Amino acid sequence: MEERLQKLLSAAGICSRRAAEDYIMAGRVIVNGEKAELGRRADPERDDIRVDGMPLPGREEKVYILLNKPRGYVTTLSDEKGRKTVAQLVADCGARVYPVGRLDLNSEGLLLMTNDGGLMQHLLHPSHQISKTYHVFVYGDIDGAAERLSAVTDLDGEAIRPARVEMLRQTCETAELAVTIHEGKNRQIRRMCAQCGLTVKRLRRVREHTLELGDLPAGKWRQLTGREIADLKNA
Repeated sequence: MEERLQKLLSAAGICSRRAAEDYIMAGRVIVNGEKAELGRRADPERDDIRVDGMPLPGREEKVYILLNKPRGYVTTLSDEKGRKTVAQLVADCGARVYPVGRLDLNSEGLLLMTNDGGLMQHLLHPSHQISKTYHVFVYGDIDGAAERLSAVTDLDGEAIRPARVEMLRQTCETAELAVTIHEGKNRQIRRMCAQCGLTVKRLRRVREHTLELGDLPAGKWRQLTGREIADLKNA
């Protein structure tokens, strides 16, 4: 049944009806490949409705997955270059799920995937600044590396919040650091390291908000617990 887009977005938990009007006027709502206009009606069972490129949640059962992404996989559902995708790793989960955020090709670790569009919008909204912790293996100028990284507040002229950095292990040539950030700019940690004279050998996300990667093997996934889902929704 067709209903106004404002009502559909609100019912999907994405935003209020008033906020939905702003989304539509800003061109953030797409129906069947075309930008929607105020007053547009649509049928979620028939029409492809997307907000910021993400499909409007349907009435299917919500699925929440924690994947340990290996290196060499792109964080997309399909890839025009024929590279391996994270979608292939979760193909047996019983639903079409989408990655929440990104890990680049050579990064690994915790990746949340779900078909709950409302939760995706909630977690990705810049105002929430969900914390993410990475274990970063580096070499180069490692003396005082933690202090230098935690002092970085500018990336190519763009202000960033200081990271929380802890030295986990250090040898004469290499170091393992725990780096916690909140913003997740494009390749942020790699760019921070380069700015501090460090080369990243391995980058692995181990925590996102209250979610822990734990000992989940690379390439494997598990369902989130009810408690984990509730904590994310309250983030």
